[in-house]
Amino acid sequence: MLSITVEPCTFALFGALGDLALRKLFPALYQLDGAGLLHEDTRIIALAREPGSEQEHLAFITSELRRYVGAKELDEAVVERFLARLSYLHVDFLNPDDYVALAESAGSSQRVIAYFATPAAVYGAICENLAKVGLAENTRVVLEKPIGSDLESSRKVNDAVAQFFPENRTYRIDHYLGKETVQNLIALRFANSLFETQWNQNYISHVEITVAEQVGIEGRWGYFDKAGQLRDMIQNHLLQLLCLIAMDPPADLSADSIRDEKVKVLKALAPISPEGLTTQVVRGQYIAGYSEGKAVPGYLEEPNSNTQSNTETFVALRADIRNWRWAGVPFYLRTGKRMPQKLSQIVIHFKEPSHYIFAPEQRLQISNKLIIRLQPDEGISLRVMTKDQGLDKGMQLRSGPLQLNFSDTWSSARIPDAYERLLLEVMRGNQNLFVRKDEIEAAWNWCDQLIAGWKKSGDAPKPYAAGSWGPMSSIALITRDGRSWYGDI
Repeated sequence: MLSITVEPCTFALFGALGDLALRKLFPALYQLDGAGLLHEDTRIIALAREPGSEQEHLAFITSELRRYVGAKELDEAVVERFLARLSYLHVDFLNPDDYVALAESAGSSQRVIAYFATPAAVYGAICENLAKVGLAENTRVVLEKPIGSDLESSRKVNDAVAQFFPENRTYRIDHYLGKETVQNLIALRFANSLFETQWNQNYISHVEITVAEQVGIEGRWGYFDKAGQLRDMIQNHLLQLLCLIAMDPPADLSADSIRDEKVKVLKALAPISPEGLTTQVVRGQYIAGYSEGKAVPGYLEEPNSNTQSNTETFVALRADIRNWRWAGVPFYLRTGKRMPQKLSQIVIHFKEPSHYIFAPEQRLQISNKLIIRLQPDEGISLRVMTKDQGLDKGMQLRSGPLQLNFSDTWSSARIPDAYERLLLEVMRGNQNLFVRKDEIEAAWNWCDQLIAGWKKSGDAPKPYAAGSWGPMSSIALITRDGRSWYGDI
């Protein structure tokens, strides 16, 4: 059994009263404490702009912790120990004088981990103020996405941070990289010759990556309407998944070896021409429809909406990678809000055998598929062809799964949330689950061409009913290549 050693630290959480901190970060820290993965001397400082007494804010954080962790996973002894670590400081992030109390509280003997659950616009100011009170030398900073809205703004944010914190102490989070199944992509590909020997254009027909959200905007209009689905999901989550699927074997499991290979994939992405914007890319925006049997409003009917908005809530596209491994293999990416279900999956479609000997009417069935599910139930399924059972079946074929469902296979083990793994790796100083600056820039460089093309063409996003799988043109995008989205009903 591997032992995990975590050094003591002061975990300074900026934006501690925001949704991300309350819904994900405090529960993740609690779970790490419950698993014995926080050093006994580790302390947590909640920092926020909201005035009020420390007692009042800590009581609120505690109530939200109980809400999001849930009664079944609450252990009162762990709750008591966790709350004993916790303190609250009122801080104006732009006022350097307010950081003096943080420096006094953190002291000089422990590593500081500064987590920025704030808008990226203040990252630079926070870093500068940390440096002014002597908290730069022994601190790691954790940056939440989105980092910028294009390549230029991303560089400004990263450059502002880099003035005070070098790359080896900067951790850019993409929470998809902390998911158990995403971590298993490395093991699945490179520890199994069954797959790695077949992982190229000779044996793979095409790849699908779908990240579907059932929810709508959920009160995030102000942020989302400026971002859109391309910036919010494709530029980070989906391109990161594409990199892990498409990258060549790294030299080893070190952070830079893995990230070097991911950057190569991003730089090999073929640009999409202006003509390709009409055949390779589909933008959509949901209109009124039904979700889980209930009527829901369209995007332009959401509270506080701009009824003239051309922001996309759906994107489907075909990406091509210009290298030997993937020449001629399309990657179909699809993500949207108000989809029929919450679903994140990767489907690897293998080519059919070159010599076909079975019934002609069954030929379309003859292909193996590797299905990697990230949510709602994490697992891996390989669909293989076998003979149907029965004396009257002859050589009739059927497709069936060889399946690994994490919750069933390890029913006694709790699957950790992605943020638990990511926070633990920050404390351990391991960067291989985090995104390097040149990765961010390469991803933005590719996405910026799409944004510029849309702006130049002036085309409005295609409408699609809430509760559907997107505009009809997203189906045409893949069917014109003689294929279809896996599992759509």
